[in-house]
Parts: sequence; C-alpha cells; structure tokens
Amino acid sequence: MGPIPAWVNRSAHNGAWQLATALPVDSPTRANVHWLDGSVSQVPLVTAANAYAEFSKPADFIEEECPAKGCRPLRVTGAELEEVPLETSRGTIQVPAWLFTVRGVKQKYVHVAVAPSAVTARPERVQGDLEEVMAFDLVAGKPDELLLQYGYGACDSIHGARAYETDQLVVVDVDEEYSGEMCPAILKTATITITLARPLGDRLVLDSGTGLPVVRGVKRR
Repeated sequence: MGPIPAWVNRSAHNGAWQLATALPVDSPTRANVHWLDGSVSQVPLVTAANAYAEFSKPADFIEEECPAKGCRPLRVTGAELEEVPLETSRGTIQVPAWLFTVRGVKQKYVHVAVAPSAVTARPERVQGDLEEVMAFDLVAGKPDELLLQYGYGACDSIHGARAYETDQLVVVDVDEEYSGEMCPAILKTATITITLARPLGDRLVLDSGTGLPVVRGVKRR
C-alpha cells in the first residue's frame, strides 16, 4: 500500500489525534493465541477505547510542536478487531489487534490488542555481552536440526556451531576465532545448521553469548 506519509508520523508523534466516531464497546475480553508448536494461550484484550487512549498520547520528547511543517489532525473514523503478525521469541504468530481508520490516510493505524499484563518483554543484554545467534528456524524434513543466523567479524574464522540441551532449553553457540589482524569494524551475517539430540519441540532457544531468547525467523537474502 506504500509508505506512510511523513506528516502522519509527525502528527502521531505530537499526539494530534481527534476521535470522530464512537468506538466499539462489545468487543471480546479474551482471545486464544496459537503458537507454532500447536499450543494455545488465552490472553486478555484491551478495548478499542483503551487502545486509543494509549496511542493518542504525545511522545515524551517532541522536537517540532504542531502544526509546524505540515503537522495535521489525525481524525479516527472507525476501528475493527482483526489479526496481525507479531514476532516473538517463539516465532511469528497472529495476534488480535485494533485497526483504526484515519480520515485521509490509506493505511490503517495498528495497535496490538493484547493487554500489557500478558506480554513479557524480551530481556536486555548486559553491557559488554556479545550476541552471536540472532535468529533460528526449523529445517524442513529434518526435525532434529536448527538453522542458525549469526553475526561475526570480517576477520573471524568460523569452526562450527554447538548446542547445550535440557528438557526446557537449547543453548546455541557459534565457535568463532579472531585472527588477531587489524580489521574493519564490519558485522557480517551468515547461517549454519546444528543437529540436536532430539527435535526442538516447545523448548526455548537461548543465545550463549547473552543468555537471551533467540527469535524464530531467519531473514532470507
């Protein structure tokens, strides 16, 4: 549908919202979320009014006050509950979201409808920790293999990958060796496959460098 116009982002940043319709009041309060491993979680949902109240606030820091340089009112004329893709540490799933119609804007304004109480933020890595494995995917037809996407330096040598497994976790690591030469500060990415002792199932994949969950979904070139 094309990129969102710059004036829309600037207006939203400044909180230039106007409600020009009555928002739905009979929406469900809970919904099922289906994970890639087949399990189902029931999550609480926020109402359209609560979603609007949350995203219509101005940003904490505003460089250009409205109506500077084309900032215009964003008039909401409708809202409907749909599903949108969302990246999680357990892969990309479909989640309920409020889609708001804004007068004069082709794109819908999307606000995930899952209540914050049901969402656990991904931990931040500790300063100095190096993230090696950035993403993973299952390998079609080989349930005991994982495809890992990792980052490495321009002068690093890669000697393979390994995994430490428990009943709940799979900790993955890429064996990199620095040559010791003067190198440009360039981060390269590549993929490598590892074989597990058994299929991953619903176990959580962690990066050994940071201890953080690895997001499912290798970006193909």
